[in-house]
Amino acid sequence: MYVGKKVTRVDAYDKVIGRTKYTDDLCDKSAYIARVVHSTIAHGRVVSIDTSEAEKIPGVVKVFTCFDLKEKHYFPTAGHPWSTDPGHQDVADRLVLTEEVRFYGDDIAAVVAEDEVSAAQAVRAVKVEYEEYPFVLDVQEAMKDGAPQIHEEYPNNILKHTSIRKGNYEEAIKEPGLTKIEGWYDTPTVQHCHIENFICYAEMEGDRITVVASTQIPHIVRRVVGQALGIAWGKVRIIKPYIGGGFGNKQDILYEPLCAWLCMQLGGHLVKLDVPREDTFVSNRVRHAIRSHIISWVRPDGTYAARKLEAYSDQGAYASHGHSIAAKGAGAFPQLYPCDNVEADAYTVFTNKSVAGAMRGYGIPQAMWAVECHTEDVAAKLHIDPVEFRRKNLMPVGYIDAFSKNELYDDTFNQCLDKAMETIDYKRKFKEYQNQTGDIRRGIGVAVFWYNTAVWPISLETSSCRMVLNQDGSLQVQLGETEIGQGADTAYTQMTADVLGVPLEDVHVVSCQDTDVTPFGTGAYASRQTYTAGFSIRQTALLLKERILKYAHELTRMPPYNLDIADGSIVRTTDGRKLMTLGELSTEALYSLTNSQHLSAESTAQIKSNAYSFGCTIAEVEVDIPMCKVKLIDIVNAHDAGTLINPALAEAQVHGGMSMGIGYGMSERLIFDKKTGRALNNNLLDYKLSTFMDHPRLKAVFAENTEPTSAFGTKALGEPPACSVAPAIRNAVYQATGVGVNDAPVNPHNLFRRFTEEGLI
Repeated sequence: MYVGKKVTRVDAYDKVIGRTKYTDDLCDKSAYIARVVHSTIAHGRVVSIDTSEAEKIPGVVKVFTCFDLKEKHYFPTAGHPWSTDPGHQDVADRLVLTEEVRFYGDDIAAVVAEDEVSAAQAVRAVKVEYEEYPFVLDVQEAMKDGAPQIHEEYPNNILKHTSIRKGNYEEAIKEPGLTKIEGWYDTPTVQHCHIENFICYAEMEGDRITVVASTQIPHIVRRVVGQALGIAWGKVRIIKPYIGGGFGNKQDILYEPLCAWLCMQLGGHLVKLDVPREDTFVSNRVRHAIRSHIISWVRPDGTYAARKLEAYSDQGAYASHGHSIAAKGAGAFPQLYPCDNVEADAYTVFTNKSVAGAMRGYGIPQAMWAVECHTEDVAAKLHIDPVEFRRKNLMPVGYIDAFSKNELYDDTFNQCLDKAMETIDYKRKFKEYQNQTGDIRRGIGVAVFWYNTAVWPISLETSSCRMVLNQDGSLQVQLGETEIGQGADTAYTQMTADVLGVPLEDVHVVSCQDTDVTPFGTGAYASRQTYTAGFSIRQTALLLKERILKYAHELTRMPPYNLDIADGSIVRTTDGRKLMTLGELSTEALYSLTNSQHLSAESTAQIKSNAYSFGCTIAEVEVDIPMCKVKLIDIVNAHDAGTLINPALAEAQVHGGMSMGIGYGMSERLIFDKKTGRALNNNLLDYKLSTFMDHPRLKAVFAENTEPTSAFGTKALGEPPACSVAPAIRNAVYQATGVGVNDAPVNPHNLFRRFTEEGLI
């Protein structure tokens, strides 16, 4: 059995020696180079574009502007499954180039040249005349009457507003003896900062166009490129090679439609569009900045009587993933700490800023910052131990969500808290760090998180798998769920080997998806791959096994129910005798003059279940009050991700998520100029991404409770590690200093402001 074992990644060797081919490695050197001309105003209209000087530059092939777009096909960019129900389709508000400018960095023209230097020079030589409009950068200011209107069809710039009502909040707060605690909590705009920037190239063969792209969602990209170009989807082919990270940025259709359009305008010539790092911060996607207001009414015994949330999500200039992020965060509010009387309102609002889309955690890091900072505030106000307060109020075993039908089957929260506390020696440190004085202080803080696996029942969940038995008894396996660096292909290999009974080295997962060949799957997002792909892998492997054993019956005269496959051989179950190898059977099946068969199987599994993933973070910090600096001393994440398919990969996933959470909590923030709307720190020097120099040794522990709805007992782990790190760091600073920093990150700027307000400096 391979599931549950620390096997080596199937792609490890090629990646370590540099043999793995990424998009740029595969593009022929004859490709034209495309660069995008971005707007230099935050809101307005392009009046004219002068391309004459740019087109004089040697090597420039052509400059295309928004005025060259004769047919305007609006398309959505969110990497969501499409629906035949118009009410469940994403907002189609983008064009490959636009004359209506909605943020500083909007796409208004594109240069195509023979080389990168000529393309870069031409971009600078393009002259643009604008008609400028007022712009708005603050999410709540954008909602006011009279604010600049970004999309006419959305009054007050509100993309969507949803409400949750449970019980009777207004009556509940009249209960005698309640304590009211409220606060505002802000999370900033941040960017994914994956190693490989977005890149794609396109070329035509006949009347079909092929786009090779660094994407998490090849089948969805195919549909959107077809919509954007106004051509049949079957005329579009998307190939996804190996990817150098995505974290949700590549769960959006970024520049595949533009690259394909440029290719078509140039007679099908090969065109490559490689996004510079500075552009990724501004003109790709960012994480939604969300401002939250929470009010809690708490009884003397430390239980909640009533709770209220208002969340304002900064969508930026276009819809992208839109309201689903704020809605998911609001959905967590009444579930993490169940209460009989709850009101929650979530607003997603357009502003003249970079477009917000999916990013690891999908609204839950923002929600957990607000909820867990507030939880710490409540415990402190009531003088209750913060861990015990959480234990008293957290979701109980047996809880069932009425909408998703998710159920908490095990005492997950207490198990995770216990493991994390033991690992970091929490009780001793918490007691030791109470009531400190002096300039240098230490603190330890806790935060928990809630997460759903996959997207059912909000959206379609489906996975298809194809397995082919080769002549030597090895297998080719293809899935639409993509490997983007997280180790999914290795998990797929382990699951396939176990179900079919073959050695691990005989399973070859085809990592690079091709929409002309790969069976349909919606891609890598929502921490869905291992959970959802597990269903189609098991289903397809059992189909193939049935066909193999049926053929083995012809060769062995043994009934199929007396046969099995073990370690790559056909065995008789009655006495354990090996009758033949899979290689011998497959060779005979392919080349038999009497009964030739190509043994393969393909099936689709539609998944109509979901699963809770839970866990916690405990962080220990040292705070230098006069210098307004925080040093992270120790940190541990504890998770219940069900059965771990590969414990080594699981630990690596947690470490990666913790690193992102550390940056989110301590340093990262994309800053916009209030006078112009321009991003001021859109580079890796000025944008303070956390590095290993900012990390202590990262620790991961697990409470393995088999998920009963899952094909292999597993559930989400890709995104959960990033969800509770930032508030745990904030809460550790709170214990050390008695000062709560409600605006992430806990950096010197925010610490100086709060320490000054509280009189510490």
